[in-house]
Amino acid sequence: MKEQRKSRFVVLGVLALVLLFLIAGCSSPGQPAGQKPAQNQGGQGQAADQPRTLRLAHVVNEKDGFHVAATKFKELVEQKTGGKVKIEIYPNATLGDERTLLEGMQMGTVDMGVITNGPIANFLPEIAAFELPFLFKSREEAYKVLDGPIGQEVLNNLSKVNLKGLAFAERGFRNLTNSKRAVNKPEDIKGLKIRVMENPVYIDTFKALGANAVPMAWTEALTALQQGTIDGQENPVNVIYAFKLYETQKYLSLTRHTYAPATIIMSQQVWSSFPADVQKVLVDAAKEAAAYERRWNAEQEEGQLKELKDKGMEISEPDTAPFQAAVQPVYEKNKDKYGALVAKIREALK
Repeated sequence: MKEQRKSRFVVLGVLALVLLFLIAGCSSPGQPAGQKPAQNQGGQGQAADQPRTLRLAHVVNEKDGFHVAATKFKELVEQKTGGKVKIEIYPNATLGDERTLLEGMQMGTVDMGVITNGPIANFLPEIAAFELPFLFKSREEAYKVLDGPIGQEVLNNLSKVNLKGLAFAERGFRNLTNSKRAVNKPEDIKGLKIRVMENPVYIDTFKALGANAVPMAWTEALTALQQGTIDGQENPVNVIYAFKLYETQKYLSLTRHTYAPATIIMSQQVWSSFPADVQKVLVDAAKEAAAYERRWNAEQEEGQLKELKDKGMEISEPDTAPFQAAVQPVYEKNKDKYGALVAKIREALK
């Protein structure tokens, strides 16, 4: 009897081990039995108890306002969702230039980014109207339009091209630098090879001023400036400072010829995969991060200008009236494209 009992226990033990092996074989490696593997990269199939990670990309370095906005956005989203949504930041064009990032968002392979307004115009042409030369006289005028019904309408229209606009941050008022000579009047620009964004408004503006406008991505522009294949570029003070353009550019003219927004933007596909409560967090965090970055830019500019001067840049502040007169043909040329939106903007600023 004892031998029979012992044999029965042995058989039962073997059967139990076989059953355990079969269960383990049906589970994913490294996953507890019965648990489905989770995708942790901004896609479908996310396990309910796992945090969702979004990759936020931009093309500038960690000293730039875009990174300040991205960092603040990360902090707010992770705080407001209790860590259920996490943000990974990819600076320095790690995931590609701005056009590449936008194309990736359209396809759903890039989650989101902080993107300069200029390249977005290749996807939603009307957004270029915000950057017509000398349209805004001050930051306050720009904020009134961008944060009001006009700005929200344009953000909403991004859905037509499979993008979701969350909020307008800023690139800021743009100024001209070059390696050849001081620019104090439009005639001084004639013949200079100036890098501009891949945006028709910028190309038209600098052609009207007599420059040889060279459209190219920012990552390419930095190399071109170092090699001397272009003479200059135009950007806000914070970009000129963050990228040490004083190393290749002797002259800075504070023309403030264009106010450039930036957009905290994401893939419509990724946006649609979130429930309404998380979508609200993303929008609220983007607006708060944008306002934070704007304040940071304003606070930094005076000190950055002083440092640029200390580094040897010759800084001038020309009378902009002749420049404004010189670029009026840009408005005439683009009347059919942007005339209605410009009229709305001017009405809102009265």
